[in-house]
Amino acid sequence: MPLGHAAIAEGGSLKMKYRSWLVVPGSSEKRLGLAMGTGADVVVVDLADTVPDAARREARAMACEWLSVHRRNLLEHRQMGRWVRINALDSGLSRDDLLAVMPGAPDGIILPGATGPEAVRQLASEIYELEQANGIAANSVRIMPVAGDSPRGLFGMAQYLDTPHQRLFGLTWSAAGLGVAMGCSLLHGAEGERSDAARLVRAQTLLTAHASRTVAVDAPFERFEDDRGLARAAQQARADGFAGMFAIHPGQVATINAAFTPNGEELAQAREILALFSANPDQASLPHQGRMIDRTHLAIARQVIDAAGEGDNAAEGQRLSALLRPA
Repeated sequence: MPLGHAAIAEGGSLKMKYRSWLVVPGSSEKRLGLAMGTGADVVVVDLADTVPDAARREARAMACEWLSVHRRNLLEHRQMGRWVRINALDSGLSRDDLLAVMPGAPDGIILPGATGPEAVRQLASEIYELEQANGIAANSVRIMPVAGDSPRGLFGMAQYLDTPHQRLFGLTWSAAGLGVAMGCSLLHGAEGERSDAARLVRAQTLLTAHASRTVAVDAPFERFEDDRGLARAAQQARADGFAGMFAIHPGQVATINAAFTPNGEELAQAREILALFSANPDQASLPHQGRMIDRTHLAIARQVIDAAGEGDNAAEGQRLSALLRPA
């Protein structure tokens, strides 16, 4: 089962997972306080859709405080991504969002309403200025545009391949945003089905992310009380090649993490394939369990091992990387 970029190397041998992206309203002190204990791989402090206009100033202040506190705490706790979703560049709110949160040194910024790489470049320019002003390492704050939340965003996606940016971490899309842009409902139906337009945008986001060698993160499953529906959606997202999925409720995190974590059978098979090619490094293809496998299967096995957190050994990684080179 393809895993996409389920585990990305950060800071040498340290690996972080990007399975669950929990969106927490920046205006909710209670939910911010509970976020650290949810088990989410990434917490996204939201300053956009979930924050009422009257609470924006307070939300920005609480977001910065939360980022700063957990920047220190992460030295003692497990690794967890700290991201912020700001308002769209054309909203008139994004600059104030950035000014407020950058002192907290977020790991990344999610940008709604991005219609192409020009939006990323514009945001990157502002972030660079604020990195300098706040003593943050240059280019350390990454960007993930919501490339698929409007028809215009869909048609601008191919440009990410022609003009890559060093801050571009990945791509995501929004069923709800697309629905608003088109004046229709594109959320999950009774069986989780979506409209043709939504499926097209989702597929284009996924393919563009992979083509640009960045992370693809799937839109959230909106019915947070439907555990079975969420499990199906998360399993399908992983099978399709997404690295992770947004969660809109803490109760969704465990299900998403489980869906994006290889099970025992997958791990056992991956280990067998790695061992087989390790024992036969000069072979381009080998028989395994009644079928012929090649270096594509080896690459997938390596992804399974990485996703399970078993691929941190540097020497092993170098050896297996050599195996992946064409014969």
